[in-house]
Amino acid sequence: MCRSIRTLHNFAPPATEAEVRAASLQYVRKISGFTRPSRANVAAFDEAVEEVTRATRRLVDQLVAGSPPRPREQEAAKARERGQRRRARDAPGDAR
Repeated sequence: MCRSIRTLHNFAPPATEAEVRAASLQYVRKISGFTRPSRANVAAFDEAVEEVTRATRRLVDQLVAGSPPRPREQEAAKARERGQRRRARDAPGDAR
């Protein structure tokens, strides 16, 4: 899956509309293969983003969590740490 698509369920505070739309945009970009569609495809692309945004919001709102919501800032710090470890591991000059 795309690294730029983030989990939106079971966070405190809940996912914002901007986060839901950003995840939807990344999904449509991945599926379509377009970062920016041509003029001929803009309408279809934009409609798909809106439909995926609505479906994603419905899904996130309807999911039931079996655990308490995770603190968003704590999870973001963990993600930054994982990214730093990954970049250090994949740095040029790595002798594998």
